[in-house]
Amino acid sequence: MKTRRTVFCLCLGIAGCAPASMVQAEQPDVRFRSEQSATDRAEQPEVRIGSKSFTESVILGELCAHLVESAGAQAVHRRGLGGTGVLWLALRGGEIDVYADYTGTISEEILASTGVRGDEAIRRELARYGIRMSRPLGFNNTYAVGMKKDVAARLGITKVSDLARHPELRLGFTNEFMNRGDGWPSLRDRYRLPQQNVTGLEHALAYQALQNGTLDAVDLYSTDAEIRLYDLAVLDDDLEHFPAYHAVLLYRADLPERAPEAMRALLELEGLLSEDAMVAMNAKAMLDKMPESRVAADFLAAKLALATRSRDEGAWRRLAHNTGNHLLLVAVSLVAAIAIAVPLGILAARRPLAAQVFLGFAGMIQTVPSLALLFFVVGLMGGRIGAAPAIVAVFLYSLLPIVRNTYTGLHDISLPMRESAEALGLPSGARLRLVELPMAARTILAGIKTAAVINVGNATLGGLIGAGGFGQPIFEGLRRYDLEGILVHGAIPAALLALAVQGLFELAERLVVPKGLRLKPEG
Repeated sequence: MKTRRTVFCLCLGIAGCAPASMVQAEQPDVRFRSEQSATDRAEQPEVRIGSKSFTESVILGELCAHLVESAGAQAVHRRGLGGTGVLWLALRGGEIDVYADYTGTISEEILASTGVRGDEAIRRELARYGIRMSRPLGFNNTYAVGMKKDVAARLGITKVSDLARHPELRLGFTNEFMNRGDGWPSLRDRYRLPQQNVTGLEHALAYQALQNGTLDAVDLYSTDAEIRLYDLAVLDDDLEHFPAYHAVLLYRADLPERAPEAMRALLELEGLLSEDAMVAMNAKAMLDKMPESRVAADFLAAKLALATRSRDEGAWRRLAHNTGNHLLLVAVSLVAAIAIAVPLGILAARRPLAAQVFLGFAGMIQTVPSLALLFFVVGLMGGRIGAAPAIVAVFLYSLLPIVRNTYTGLHDISLPMRESAEALGLPSGARLRLVELPMAARTILAGIKTAAVINVGNATLGGLIGAGGFGQPIFEGLRRYDLEGILVHGAIPAALLALAVQGLFELAERLVVPKGLRLKPEG
C-alpha cells in the first residue's frame, strides 16, 4: 500500500509541474472570452461547465457557456466527459460548477440508493451534497426502445411488451443503459423479456447497427434527431417503466453567491427549451454537422435576442493544440514510469521475492480494462478530471514493460561476466553503473520504447475526462458519425506520433547502448 501511494504521489507531483493551461486541457470551442482587457477578465468569476459524451448534452453545455459569458463571467466548457458517474463526481469534487442532467437519471442513477421520486424530494436529497437543481428546462428526453419500421411491422411489434414474443431478437443498448437502475436489467424484469443476445455499445454506433441489420432493437433518447432521419418505430412503453426525464441544471450551492449574474443568466434556460426545439438543435449538430457552439448561439439569438459568438477553431490550430496535449500525457506518464519502474526492476533482479511482487502487481494492472482503470483513478482522486487522472492511468499501464525488461536485462547477464566484475574489486554500485546497466541497456530501452508506444494509444482515453489530446476528436467523431474527423484529427495523428516515438527511441539506442552491444551476429 505504501508503494502504491508513493507511485500516485510522484505522478501527481510531476503532473502538477506541467503548464496549467495544458493540465486543464482546454478544448476547441470551450473557453469563452469577452472583449475586455486581461485585467478585467482576471476580476471576472470563472464558471466551469460540464457535459456528457452525447450531442444533446454538449449543446446544453454550450447554451450555458454562452449565457454565462453574456453575464460578464468567464465560461469554460469541459465537454464530452463520459457518462453520469464522471460528471457527478466532478460536480461534487468542485472540478465543474454546473451541468445539465435529467430528473429520471438523477433519481434512478445518482440517487438510486435513496429511492427518492419527484422534483422536491430530489432537491432535498441533492442539498445534502451541496448541490442544487433548477426547475425543468422545458423538455422531457425520456428513454425509449426503437426498431426499424419495416422490421417492427413484419413482426407485429408496436409496444415493448411485444418483444417478449420474439426471443430471437438481437438487442443493443448503450453501456450506461446496460447497468443503470432504470436500464436493461429492470426493463428485462419488468417486461419479462427473454432475449439473450444483448450487446453493449456506444449510443452513436447503435443507429448504424440498426440500419445495417446487425441489431433489431436499440435504446433511444426521445429527442434524438435520428429517429426522424431513419423513420424509426418508437415502441410504446405500455407498462410505464421509464420515469420522466425532464432536463434540469445541477449546480454547486456556492455558485449563486460566487457568480450571481452568471447564475441568473443560466436560470433563463428554465422552461425555454421545448422538445421540438431540442430535436431541431440536435438535428443541426448531428445531421447538418454544424458545431454545437454555433447551434447554441443561433438558438439564443432567435429566442432571447442574445448576441453571442461561436468560437470555432481552425483545423491546424486544433491539431497543434491536440498534439501538445497528447505529448504532455505521454511524456509526463513515461518519465514518471521510468523513474519508478527502472529502480523496481533493479531491485527485482537482486531480490527474488521482490521480483514476484513487482512483476505480479504490474501484470495485474495490465489485466484491468483501460477504461475501467481510468474511471477508477477519477474516483480515487475525488472526481478530479483533466490531465492528472489520465496521466496516472497511463503511467500505471507503463510499468509492466519497463519493470519486466529491466529485470530481464539484468537477470540474464551471464555468471562469468558477473564474476569478472567482482574480481576487479568493484563495489556493488559501481558494478551496476559501469557493467550491468550498460549490458542491459538495450533490453531496458526496448521496454521503455514499448511503454512509450502503448502510452500514445492509451492516452487517447483521456478525451473522455477532459484531458484533451487525440482522444477528443476521436470521441467527438464517434458521437457525430464523423469518420473523417476521427481519422484526420485523431487516429492518423496518433498513429504518426507512435511512429515518431518509435523512431526517436531507435536513435536513442544508438546513443545509449554501447556500440559493441549493438553488433548483430553474422549469418
